[in-house]
Amino acid sequence: MSSGPRTKLSGFFNRLFDKSNRNAVAPSGSEPPSTIAPLLNQYSEHGMFSQAHGLVFNNAQFNNNPHFNNVSPDVGSGAGLRKLLKHSMPDAFHDSAARYPPPKCHLSTRKEYIAQITDWAAGNSDHEKPVLWMHGPFGVGKSAVAQTNRSNPRQVFTSIAYQIATQCKAYAIVIDTRIREDPALTTKSLATQFEELLVIPLCQIDVTKEDFDGRVVIIDGLDECRGVSEQREIIKIIAASARMRTTPFRWLITSRPEEPIIRTMHSPSVSPIISCIELPVSREIDHEILIYLIDEFEKIREHNGLAETWPPEDTLALLVERADGLWIYASTITRFVNDDNSLGPEHQLRLVLEFTLNVSRVAGMGNPLAEMDVLYTLIMQQIPPTIRVTLQKILLIQSMDIVYYPRHIASSLRLSVEQFRRCCAAVHSVMRLSDSAKPTLDEMRLQFYHASFLEFLTDPRRSQDLCVHGVFLTCLRAELLEWLHSVYSYTKDHSEVILPSATALPKEITASDCHRYALDLFWELCCMSNHPIDTSTATLISRLPFRKIFSLLPGAALRNQCPFVPHDCTRIMRENLPTVFRDKIARIGKCPNPRCMNPNDVVVLGEGANEVITPYAYDAFYWANNQNVQTDICPCGGQIRREGDKESLI
Repeated sequence: MSSGPRTKLSGFFNRLFDKSNRNAVAPSGSEPPSTIAPLLNQYSEHGMFSQAHGLVFNNAQFNNNPHFNNVSPDVGSGAGLRKLLKHSMPDAFHDSAARYPPPKCHLSTRKEYIAQITDWAAGNSDHEKPVLWMHGPFGVGKSAVAQTNRSNPRQVFTSIAYQIATQCKAYAIVIDTRIREDPALTTKSLATQFEELLVIPLCQIDVTKEDFDGRVVIIDGLDECRGVSEQREIIKIIAASARMRTTPFRWLITSRPEEPIIRTMHSPSVSPIISCIELPVSREIDHEILIYLIDEFEKIREHNGLAETWPPEDTLALLVERADGLWIYASTITRFVNDDNSLGPEHQLRLVLEFTLNVSRVAGMGNPLAEMDVLYTLIMQQIPPTIRVTLQKILLIQSMDIVYYPRHIASSLRLSVEQFRRCCAAVHSVMRLSDSAKPTLDEMRLQFYHASFLEFLTDPRRSQDLCVHGVFLTCLRAELLEWLHSVYSYTKDHSEVILPSATALPKEITASDCHRYALDLFWELCCMSNHPIDTSTATLISRLPFRKIFSLLPGAALRNQCPFVPHDCTRIMRENLPTVFRDKIARIGKCPNPRCMNPNDVVVLGEGANEVITPYAYDAFYWANNQNVQTDICPCGGQIRREGDKESLI
């Protein structure tokens, strides 16, 4: 998408299995048996999916899509499909570089669950219902490569529709036409999207001929999808479709056993068509974790020319004990030990053992996450302080309920490609920077091996002084705000952004982009729910020259390329502000211009000479220039009644 850092992406990785590509599974990497996708991959190579196929959506983000070339160029004008692509998630495709190597189950592990899932997918199971829900707590192996972004659920069904279009010309023709006739389809409600982008188009093609009957759609990590109500709505829509057979698919959903999801799954309208498989935390899999550790350490040993006696058996036994039935612990340990940016595997393993023995015994008795917290603490403490602070800023941004791409983050924090790359390399064992060798940030993407790392960093009880919320968040807000005030002080007119002389701007980032993304990031940080804004920061926000700010931003004609902020976020910001500052900084209501005919609420920033009525579209305002609009158009999007004009229209 091209709307700047406010690019919101649905939080599902995906993988497409089709008959023609059954053996095109990438070689097994070093991942443990940890997602539903690898559970299926493990046996798709051996013909166990002879009667089923699957679309898999896990948590991922993406931008440009090479698969668009799969769609025949004579499919209409292609404008509809391009629109659909902008609201989809290409980096999650099965052969995407962002997901290589794909997660796969380690040999000789998870056989029971693999068999249950593959039998269900092939229709040879006691689980005969069309929807299968696999649930389990933190770290048991549901998601090997969980993304940091908190998913925008409104892109779940658009992504499924786009992938179908890349595989089926007949469907692509139908969907391209429908979106060209109604471009707003991709932004409508979830229920409408499902009906208009999936149910109706699939009724217009021969699903049997296209071999769609029985395909399996896998939604991995539904609990990480942003919004409890959206999670429940997705379940209900899928259940209704499965019950009424409005689509030819079978559906596999994985999640943590969160209370709202449990309640929805057990509701009268959903439970009759759903089967459940629980993946519990269990010490019964200790032998599988041991097999995994033995094999992974053997690879590390051979690659580094270490003695065959390394590591000793008692060390492996201790690591299995510390894992306590959690696959995520074992996989993080092996990546940490194998980190190229270290003094070597022996040194890394020694750090783990010493830190674990000295700290973990007193780190939260009875806390099931204690061992992971100890490991995450060790990983962060090994980073030099000068890099760690910048890295914490990056991680804080990644923890927000919105996707920021590397370019946006670097622009906001004024980091060069090399600086950004070095910061990310410091946490290689928990986070991957895909396409890191690229010369620019545009094609790079951040991927976290497990959502628990960001959960750790945002929970002060667990990460303590490493926490990126609380004091750290307040300091980052203040830092960005101070820099913005400096920009407006140096910028004397409204034609060009002038940065402070001390700003070391990377050559690949323009002054305009740096200002625009820093402004948007600051506002988003202020819109984080339940994170109050201190009086000092609020005072400085109230003094921002909003008229000058908007005059320095891209013109109204470029709104589709500008960051935007939903009204809900502005409401949260108002709640974060001390009461006395709320009306001084941001107001939501009818346009204060008495001649404006816009019936919708608008966002008004600042007061007095600095007051700005923001551009309006759907439920959001844009950080875009609204000073040079036509005189008969209100900046908020409504017409102005002219004197003596009795026929004025909204």
